[in-house]
Amino acid sequence: MENGGMKSSKTNDDHLRKSLIDWYDAEKRDLPWRRTNDPWLILLSEVILQQTQVSRGIEYWVKISNRFPTPKALAEADQEELLTLWQGAGYYARARRLHALAIQVSKPASEGGFDGSIPESIEQLLGLPGIGAYTAAAVASIAFALPVGVVDGNVRRVASRQTGNPSPTHDSVSIWANSMIILDRPGDSNQAMMELGAVICKPKAPKCDLCPISNSCKGKENPLAYPTPIKRKKTIENLDAAVLLDSAGWPRLSRRDPSERFGGMWGPPMREIMTDTLTPVGEIVHHLTHRELRVKVWSGQCSRGIDPSTVPISNLDRKILELAGVM
Repeated sequence: MENGGMKSSKTNDDHLRKSLIDWYDAEKRDLPWRRTNDPWLILLSEVILQQTQVSRGIEYWVKISNRFPTPKALAEADQEELLTLWQGAGYYARARRLHALAIQVSKPASEGGFDGSIPESIEQLLGLPGIGAYTAAAVASIAFALPVGVVDGNVRRVASRQTGNPSPTHDSVSIWANSMIILDRPGDSNQAMMELGAVICKPKAPKCDLCPISNSCKGKENPLAYPTPIKRKKTIENLDAAVLLDSAGWPRLSRRDPSERFGGMWGPPMREIMTDTLTPVGEIVHHLTHRELRVKVWSGQCSRGIDPSTVPISNLDRKILELAGVM
């Protein structure tokens, strides 16, 4: 009886994996990074998509991959050029780490690098700047066909609903994700699972009637209960920004220190501002993942500014300059 039960379970798992991959083959979105086998371009897509929606990520992937088609091309460029291309994508630390990654990968093996090629093993990928467990697994499976499951928000949600567990641990999701891998198509297996979570098994409006694996789903009767929402309270931070203009109307801008928020980007002064001689312009409210920035904008004069179109500027600083009538 035990053997029969195990065989039945394996048959069910095989059917589940086949149903998902068949759906993916028929319905997957046509994304540009799915048309390449180049590990660098695949890694680039994963870094961009860490905090950027797919629809906007395509734009950034196209322009960055065109300018930097290899790690060496990026390693030989100034970091500011990458940050300029990254403008608007947010989470600029990703760009700084990607530049550091390109430099490390481009070093000779004798110096601890990889001779310009993205390394294949999970351990080596994890040793690169900005690469965590999810990105390492995604690159390893998609670019190098290693049979390792990925765990991101989409996969966690699908796993929670499929197993009927409202609070799955990372390890339990990882075990389940690995069980869904088709050994000769690990990259497609992972992408199918993430695709399902992105377009079908969505957080607030799941399309259960279109799900290829709904028959096995233990949470389909009440999908919004899975997983239990993680409540995070946003911190409110009050700031001042001084838009100081020269006689030509250009603002004073400086490059933010890498250790600061928006490090490497340029913007107007936002620290230790004396507002006594400045004119209030208005207030900007800017939302980050776990923080709300409320920025009072002031205007004044300076002896010399610069053209803001010549340097990389964050979305927040762009809003500040626009409020002050600069951009």
